Amino acid sequence: MTTRPGVNIIPILGKTPKIHETAFIAPGCTIIGDVEIGAGSSIWYNCVLRADVFSIRIGERTNVQDGSVLHCDPPRPGDPDGCPLVIGDDVLIGHMAMVHGCTIHDRGFVGLGAIVMNKAVIGSDAMLAAGAMLTERKVMGERELWAGRPAVRMKELSDAAIASMRVGVAHYAENAKHHAKAVAAALG
Repeated sequence: MTTRPGVNIIPILGKTPKIHETAFIAPGCTIIGDVEIGAGSSIWYNCVLRADVFSIRIGERTNVQDGSVLHCDPPRPGDPDGCPLVIGDDVLIGHMAMVHGCTIHDRGFVGLGAIVMNKAVIGSDAMLAAGAMLTERKVMGERELWAGRPAVRMKELSDAAIASMRVGVAHYAENAKHHAKAVAAALG
């Protein structure tokens, strides 16, 4: 099992989190059960990733920002597939987001304080606005901006907006390296 200073990594029901050695996990995080985190990804301060009843998969260079909560739902009668949480590569998840049993494709974006519910899908290069709630089974297409509670499609994202999201991914990947060094120095 991987140990990281100041991080709670908790095996449960025979499942232990698998965290790539290059991923940054900030102190105060709790990562439980059947979680996999890919290379270069970052999980920021005080996030909870709880895969006690099904799986959470996070791709490469994805960032989950401070205070976010990620969970899933198990298979059950009437829903044999359950609701695993699947997050692709180069995804941005804003501070204090709630992401539950959904799919976020590569380069998707979840804004600050947004909620994504079971079986919802965020397409590649799509953005769920800050504070929005994407309800169960809603599907955002590629390059779409959705906003509101419940979220609805607003428009197609411009090339400039998509470029800005890619800059955000690069920023978090670089900033995670600085934080990893600072945490190592502080916690020795």
